Amino acid sequence: MELAIHAEGLRKRYGDFEALRGLSLSVPAGQVLGVLGPNGAGKTTTVRILSTLLTPDAGFARVAGFDVVKQRKDVQRAIGLTGQYAAVDEQLSGRENLVMIGMLQRFSRKQAKLRADELLHQFDLVDAGTRPSGKYSGGMRRRLDLAASLINQPSVLFLDEPTTGLDPASRQTLWAIIRKQVAAGVTCLLTTQYLEEADQLADRIVVVDKGQIIAEGTADQLKDQVGGARLDVTVGDPAQQTMAAHTLSGVTAAQPTLAEDGRGVSVQLTRGMTDVAEAAVALQRSGIPVVDFAVRRPSLDDVFLSLTGQNRTADEQSAAAPERSPA
Repeated sequence: MELAIHAEGLRKRYGDFEALRGLSLSVPAGQVLGVLGPNGAGKTTTVRILSTLLTPDAGFARVAGFDVVKQRKDVQRAIGLTGQYAAVDEQLSGRENLVMIGMLQRFSRKQAKLRADELLHQFDLVDAGTRPSGKYSGGMRRRLDLAASLINQPSVLFLDEPTTGLDPASRQTLWAIIRKQVAAGVTCLLTTQYLEEADQLADRIVVVDKGQIIAEGTADQLKDQVGGARLDVTVGDPAQQTMAAHTLSGVTAAQPTLAEDGRGVSVQLTRGMTDVAEAAVALQRSGIPVVDFAVRRPSLDDVFLSLTGQNRTADEQSAAAPERSPA
């Protein structure tokens, strides 16, 4: 299997803070690797090392067959990079931005203009191509930024939280563009905090926390780590959230968790529909008013919260909560 990206034992320290602690990953050619993790987990540092913007303190990495330290220029010619914020000159038009970047990539002026026109058409920016990019909407700027990263027709594309701040429609548009690039054979490493984004685009996912990979696999494999289906219950009265959790704990073998909204309770189903039926009866007998009662599969949100330790059981949350005065 040909690897477009391969890294082993990457380490990077900023003063007393160790951003990467021996991180290793690989991406087969033509696939998308989604990198998930909380803020400060090391996602952007990883991208910056793999795209030659940073030098690792230890470890090595190869991108498109080239060493990111010893063959930096070769790596740069083979990759495209889109950062967290659109890096376009707002005083220039969309076309002027693309032509400028093409010439920085050592295209002739004629070649740069031809490539710019091709990308403006591909990204549905022809009508806006002559307008200053500072007047573009957020979604249009992100499309222009992604177009700029494809000027040199890279074989490997790094996308560092590319849809941050976009509305759902703009996000869907950008996803479609990314899918087209992957279908054309481009390898992609995508960092994101949108769990749905990784679910939609990634062939494989790694979860990074505190500079290390703590889990990896397909979306379905990661979801299986969290467990099977869950029952989500929403009570009508926030004062009965804890009571609902204790009621459910008497029905299933799993420990319920409390939602931060003060009304939701979630519990893993260990016996399938038997748990569902018994839970419904138990809640009714307890006189707890329920406004929503649903069964769902684990999501990547569940995986993220579970693996990064940002979830608490009902007992833990109840013990940590301040006491309430009687109404």
